[in-house]
Amino acid sequence: MSVRIRLSRGGSKKRPFYRVVAADQRAPRDGRFIERLGSYNPMLPQDHAERFMINEERVKYWLSKGAQPTERLEKLLSKLGLVAAPALREQPKKSALKTKALERIREKEEKAKAAAEAAAAEAASAEEASAE
Repeated sequence: MSVRIRLSRGGSKKRPFYRVVAADQRAPRDGRFIERLGSYNPMLPQDHAERFMINEERVKYWLSKGAQPTERLEKLLSKLGLVAAPALREQPKKSALKTKALERIREKEEKAKAAAEAAAAEAASAEEASAE
């Protein structure tokens, strides 16, 4: 049995509220769980004390038994110093800009650079004319 520390959703439509639970990974998201470890209310401001409440002793216990936190909980628990922060993953190549888009960006940069050089040269010539 593989145990995960994860969020179980509650609350009404468009008003989420999550319970932090230790559950068998095969159990449904909002279904059966082994133990409730805390709560997470994303509707509250980030500095609010009741936004993320957790029983640290029980989380440490489950982590020592081999429970794996989900990515979202790994981020939240790393802020408390209970686990290491998750490594940032690279963006998928599928969402990278295509060649035509990259060409357009380069063209815009070149035009902007040329315009800046022309403006600088014009300002320098105007300054020379006023000096004479």
